[in-house]
Amino acid sequence: MMNVLIVTLSVIIVICLILIFLIATYNHFQDYIIRINEADVNIDAVLRKRFDLLNKSIGIIKANIKTEDEILDIIVKLRSKKLNNFELDRSLYDAINEFHTLKEKYPELQDCKEFVKIEINLMESESEIVGLRKYYNDIITDYNKLVKTCPSNIISILKGYKPKDYFDGNNIENEKGTVKL
Repeated sequence: MMNVLIVTLSVIIVICLILIFLIATYNHFQDYIIRINEADVNIDAVLRKRFDLLNKSIGIIKANIKTEDEILDIIVKLRSKKLNNFELDRSLYDAINEFHTLKEKYPELQDCKEFVKIEINLMESESEIVGLRKYYNDIITDYNKLVKTCPSNIISILKGYKPKDYFDGNNIENEKGTVKL
């Protein structure tokens, strides 16, 4: 009788330990998912700010250089598109390069206070986006480790969690931006 009680108690303890592990691991995943979503929202806010700055600069540039050429046509095309943050970042990178090319091509733009203000805000947003990319990628690294490593991969299989792409922030050929673990 005593042996049955000890075995039953041992089984209950093991089941409780397994449940505690599963719950703790699930909560760990949820913590990373929340942090990833938070980082994504912050990146989105900075990208939208950059888009708005570039969009605002179109009128300022046209007013100061008196040209009929299409200015920052990348931004004009983006107005009607629904892009994720990865795609938007790459497109804005190209638009910012065009912005700087216009600045070099038309030195009179440096005399316009609004243009200079936009340029300063774009530079400030660049440092913001670099920091946010690093934070996002650090979280993704930890999350992907959880998804891929045992025993936490048991929860990832049960819940259907997949490895997430890194925010590469570069205008590169690898459109996925994934790093194999």
